[in-house]
Amino acid sequence: MRRAIVAATLLCGGALAQPVQPPPAQNYPVADALKAAPVATLHNGPVMMTVALPDRERGFFRGTRFDQAGVVTSLKLGDREFYGPWFERTAPEVLDYTYTADGVVAGPDSAASGPVEEFGQIGFENAKPGELFLKIGVGLLRKPDDKPYDKYRHYEIADWGQRSVHTAQDSVTLTQTMTAGQQPYVYEKTLRLVPGKPQMVIEHVLKNVGTKAISTNVYDHNFLRLVQGNGGIRATFPFAVAAATPPAANLIRLDGHTMTYLRPMVDKERVSFTLTGFGQNAADYDIDIADTATGAGVRIQGDKPITRINVFSIDRVQAVEPYIALDVPPGGEMRWSYTYTYRAH
Repeated sequence: MRRAIVAATLLCGGALAQPVQPPPAQNYPVADALKAAPVATLHNGPVMMTVALPDRERGFFRGTRFDQAGVVTSLKLGDREFYGPWFERTAPEVLDYTYTADGVVAGPDSAASGPVEEFGQIGFENAKPGELFLKIGVGLLRKPDDKPYDKYRHYEIADWGQRSVHTAQDSVTLTQTMTAGQQPYVYEKTLRLVPGKPQMVIEHVLKNVGTKAISTNVYDHNFLRLVQGNGGIRATFPFAVAAATPPAANLIRLDGHTMTYLRPMVDKERVSFTLTGFGQNAADYDIDIADTATGAGVRIQGDKPITRINVFSIDRVQAVEPYIALDVPPGGEMRWSYTYTYRAH
């Protein structure tokens, strides 16, 4: 099958300042959004997890960038919290995020948390203004004008699809069925805590019920809140890592199979760059991220080959973002999963 081309505009380089944008006229506390959102609370003994459920009116994440199904707003192993909002407030006119006197304010399309996923858009380039394009996990979106696609821009959701949620004590399964448009599909996502283990598995099934192949990509943003400032965090990979445009040498060191934060990041400091060195084997999708001071951390394993890795950090959050290709023929289906194993110390 033709491998999907990963199409994403990424900042590269070292510690970069967040682009300046006008302060929002009004912003809203993220705590209010968390209180209002419908959630599923899962537990398996060692782990307690809160998953925000999709809801067009009250959902915690209602943006058009990330998959709206199953946004993890909290995951605790003992007293250790691994996820949660990395921003204090939200505002509809903000692109990505900005800083104000009230703290970090996220726009509607970046205001997510935890291991949230983003699918590549389908059909945007061929759509005329007013016509529709697709984001799996979100729905059919309306193209407003001739401007290039911008993942930070909020698009009108013309068709959200049919949604269903099934919850159990230790799992939640979310299904989206899209019958309209030129690319109908059924997308099922299950977040499951492994009984008795400090482990979460995210399982996906994408069924192509249309007559055209689905060819795109998906990555997991992995918004990890392990250490304030990220100082001392070390990510270890199965391969020797490199970067075409490496980060600032006084912030991050790439050495053999490891990437280490040498100091805490400061307020408004930002880093985003791509890592290279992985091969075409799914065994390379095995990333361990740890706080070197305490040993707390998470191991992330995927069952598909990596096509790209981006690293993003500000002082509030750290993210290693592996991409995989999605190629599903008409009448076919694709399954993939990620396994997260947590350590509290």
